[in-house]
Amino acid sequence: MPSSSATLISKCTIFPDQKSNVKTLKLSVSDIPMLSCQYIQKGVLLTAPPISFDDLVVFLKQSISTTLSHFPPLAGRLMTDPDGHVHITCNDAGIEFLVVKSPKVSIHDILCPGDVPNCVKEFFTFDKTLSYSGHFKPLAAVQMTELVDGVFIGSTVNHAVTDGTSFWHFFNTFAEMTKGASKISKTPDFSRNTVFNSQAVLKFPPGGPTVTFAGNEPLRERIFHFTREAILKLKYRANYGRFLTKQTNSEVLGKLCNDSWKSVNGETNGLSNGKVKNSNDEISSFQSLCAQLWRSVTRARKLEITKTTTFRMAVNCRHRLDPKLEPYYFGNAIQSIPTFAPAGELLAKDLGWSADLLHKNVVAHDDGTVRGGVADWEKQPRLFPLGNSDGASITMGSSPRFPMYDNDFGWGRPLAVRSGRANKFDGKISAFPGREGNGSVDLEVVLAPDTMAGIENDAEFMQYVSAIV
Repeated sequence: MPSSSATLISKCTIFPDQKSNVKTLKLSVSDIPMLSCQYIQKGVLLTAPPISFDDLVVFLKQSISTTLSHFPPLAGRLMTDPDGHVHITCNDAGIEFLVVKSPKVSIHDILCPGDVPNCVKEFFTFDKTLSYSGHFKPLAAVQMTELVDGVFIGSTVNHAVTDGTSFWHFFNTFAEMTKGASKISKTPDFSRNTVFNSQAVLKFPPGGPTVTFAGNEPLRERIFHFTREAILKLKYRANYGRFLTKQTNSEVLGKLCNDSWKSVNGETNGLSNGKVKNSNDEISSFQSLCAQLWRSVTRARKLEITKTTTFRMAVNCRHRLDPKLEPYYFGNAIQSIPTFAPAGELLAKDLGWSADLLHKNVVAHDDGTVRGGVADWEKQPRLFPLGNSDGASITMGSSPRFPMYDNDFGWGRPLAVRSGRANKFDGKISAFPGREGNGSVDLEVVLAPDTMAGIENDAEFMQYVSAIV
């Protein structure tokens, strides 16, 4: 693996090409808890552009400037008023743009099997920067890193300003502008007259909050790839595993998995004897995958059977509210759903049991639950507790539904999506769509070294893992 030899070539501030017509935006009850989280760091690996890197830099600067005029909050700064409310001042102060060269790093180095190489962490700036720092630092940055045979475009954005949905909206619009679009295809919605708008105040100590997890623990990070077929097998096992007999061979099960999409449309198949679940009862593909990960990580951690384990999942609330928020509402509109189970019971029961726990929690998170969560936070304002303080937790972030590969800067789709050092601890998982789409999923898994070795040797887990295409 190549040693880090990244060299900073240039750094500057990019300003919007038009003055902001948005003045200030108050942080919501979904934004404020993220002030103790580090900036989001995500980006894409691309083949070498058909133009010189110097010319690419010029194009990127122009397109960032144009994009910022459509996303004025990102060019602003945070400000706390005398009453303690935190706002985004859309003052056109700009974002950072960095050009870096990594002459020893190739596309192959980044995509090679095994642990994610440390050089990927050099593709982002604002390492370990808490979102509260947006009071005196830019709220976003873009870094272009020239590789031996490609380029990595990484973006770092304040987590109190955007969630994953808004991040990828900005990033994909940036790509759209770079490719030469005359106008943006999806306009962000900056309204603040939502259920998340509140008069509640979270008090901060002088200097702001501190990070809620240890940042110096030894960790390993791997990308595990799951094809559509593997996900379907997991989904079928979660929904209908109790009907399987020992005589059901893998060939028959494989055929049933290929047919299992029919159950979504209410059709029956032979194994379930007509007992097809309706769409509200059926455990989803992603819930099935999460349940398998929960089981395998818990087994690898060798916890006491009475130890309570937690699987925490972030959910997008935009479509869960009644009336729904605009799909391009800009800001955080997420809540965290924790699901609990004793380690012994989690491992003693089948996959369907743990998957059903996750499924019921997600389905129950409706308009009333979202509003109840807001009311609960208003009674006791608090930061989002990122981390794994009890050694028995998993936190699932990001989403395979995010359009991470729906960006083209002018010479083709990304080869891969990667993230930086931000918000990583033992048990932090991020879900990405697989590059081939079609229901495939990549899990970016961050674990203690012994736990990672445990799931690499877990046959129940690894049978579903494929090489990345």
